Amino acid sequence: MLLPMSPTDSMFLLGESRDHPMHVGGLVLFEPPDGASGKDLRAQFDAALARGSVSSLLLKRARRSPTTLGQWGWETIVEGDLDLDHHVRHNALPAPGGAAELMDLVGRLHAGLLDRGRPLWEMHLIEGLADGRFAVYTKIHHALADGVSAMKLLRGALSEDPDARDMPAPWEPLARDRPKLTVVPDPADTEGGGFELFDLPAAALRVAREAAGEVAGLVPALAGSVDRALHQRGGALSLRAPSSMLNVPIGGARRFAARSWPIERLRLVAKCADATINDVVLAMCSGALRAFMSERDGLPDHPLIAAVPVSLRGEHRDHGAGNDIGMLSCNLGTDHPDPARRLETVVTSMAEGKTAMRTLSRTQVLAASALGVAPLALGVLGLGGPIRPPNVMISNVPGPKTALYWNGALMAALYPLSIPVNGQALNITCTSTDHEIAFGLTGCRRSLPRLHPLLEHLDTELRALEHAVGL
Repeated sequence: MLLPMSPTDSMFLLGESRDHPMHVGGLVLFEPPDGASGKDLRAQFDAALARGSVSSLLLKRARRSPTTLGQWGWETIVEGDLDLDHHVRHNALPAPGGAAELMDLVGRLHAGLLDRGRPLWEMHLIEGLADGRFAVYTKIHHALADGVSAMKLLRGALSEDPDARDMPAPWEPLARDRPKLTVVPDPADTEGGGFELFDLPAAALRVAREAAGEVAGLVPALAGSVDRALHQRGGALSLRAPSSMLNVPIGGARRFAARSWPIERLRLVAKCADATINDVVLAMCSGALRAFMSERDGLPDHPLIAAVPVSLRGEHRDHGAGNDIGMLSCNLGTDHPDPARRLETVVTSMAEGKTAMRTLSRTQVLAASALGVAPLALGVLGLGGPIRPPNVMISNVPGPKTALYWNGALMAALYPLSIPVNGQALNITCTSTDHEIAFGLTGCRRSLPRLHPLLEHLDTELRALEHAVGL
């Protein structure tokens, strides 16, 4: 029996091709507990594999049939018919087993299409890290999992108790008698609270689809968005995104680079500059992109524009109706050589955009956001449009605020991998743990052959921002 698939979910299957894979992923690093090693963690994962138990979500297979009139639907297969060894695989890093080898492996794994004849997910257990840690890379098709369901798999396998044992692997059913984890986003720290880690690319399509049915609010919202864009004030729409090396057709191969910084460093810069942590994230990206493009003689004269998902929870007058998501276009100020000026530009652009959003009804927020992300949605579907999309997507997603463990192994880092699209060859997604903020850079390998320099420039820009605010 096939269950109907939602229109948004089916779009990710319809828009997928070899050059445009539509899965997202996450890389988790675990530190073994005292007295244990990465080999011990592998043995625990192998024991879970031998049990052969699989979460119901991961038993769903995408199918089409005459009964669905050719439309995509979900078929749940019998647990015993799932080839678990196909979905959960072992990988070992080549020597010296450092960050470069890990990121190169994950980039190559992220490029491969998922087998549509099977449930659309894979989990790769990676050993051989020189520092003794153990890595787990997961990829899951965006048609199969939104943010809530994908993160539930990870969170359900983790505990706040470092002494907890006999815990399920991420692909196994959740333990019903285990208390739920407390994960409370801090709205003062991050602006992406309306999005889960794996939900970001779907947001553009979901906002556009919902707004299409809200005709009453389209005219005032769109008119206001266009007026703000024409006068270069912050809002959902930008008409000023310049042509750049990021805004090109993409291929299917991927590069991935990731690094973490103590979140307290960003918090102190934000406090001194009367900004948010998300503003500091955007300013770091601004300086890093400016340096990266300048080295390649590719910096546009006009400032780069970022698409930024924001949470308006607690601020929007219609928040009781359920809307807490907006999509803003942010001026990154990359035309300014001074880091303090770039931060000031980001703060002003984001403040103007959020102020404009707060004056709109729920219908108008949806309509304005749909207008702003329409070029991105067209890129997801492999189409073009009259308006160039924002140059880059930059998302800051709140993560767990307490340390989490799997059978005593500390989750030391959580790096997100996302979906570059035609016209937007780079995606920057950040997520936080209890003490760090992790930047995950996912790019088209053909368009952006090296991403590691961006990490160095992010570090340089954070130090420049600290100096600029007197730290």
